[in-house]
Amino acid sequence: MFIQTEVTPNPATLKFLPGQVVMNAGTANFTTSDEATVSPLATSLFALDGVTGVFLGTDFVTVTKDAEHDWEALKPFVLSAIMDHFTSGQPVIVGNVGAETGAVSPEDDEVTAQIKELIETRVRPAVAQDGGDIIFRAYEDGVVYLHMQGACSGCPSSTMTLRHGIENMLRYYVPEVTEVRPVEW
Repeated sequence: MFIQTEVTPNPATLKFLPGQVVMNAGTANFTTSDEATVSPLATSLFALDGVTGVFLGTDFVTVTKDAEHDWEALKPFVLSAIMDHFTSGQPVIVGNVGAETGAVSPEDDEVTAQIKELIETRVRPAVAQDGGDIIFRAYEDGVVYLHMQGACSGCPSSTMTLRHGIENMLRYYVPEVTEVRPVEW
């Protein structure tokens, strides 16, 4: 098994591509080892000293490390844990876990539906390329609230991505949007 590794805009995070499906549907974001108990893969990654976050996408695993550890020393152990997991035949997730996508629903008003559609078709694919995800949380009084996960969470360039990328695009296509703000819920 060959696992490709890609850098992300977040220096604390690397994206690992095992060459096979990781999540059949949705994504899973784990910021603590307690949250990761539903995922044998995430649990084994959190067992490594220095790992502070695991994000599972459709075909990639994003791992975040603390400031005290160096990727040069930690990366071989992460690669080994991912390889061991996929060769073991264990499931990535036990049960039916996956983050909501913020997809358009029948209850959405026209503006919210437009915002969700733009995020789903234009923003999420680009963010996934960087090893992360972005979830629509709310639209209130012209403000769009988005939750960033994986490599995007805590990334030094995430504010620029929100302000100059996503906010400008949404304001262009949906004039009712005045601002985009990150949220943690």
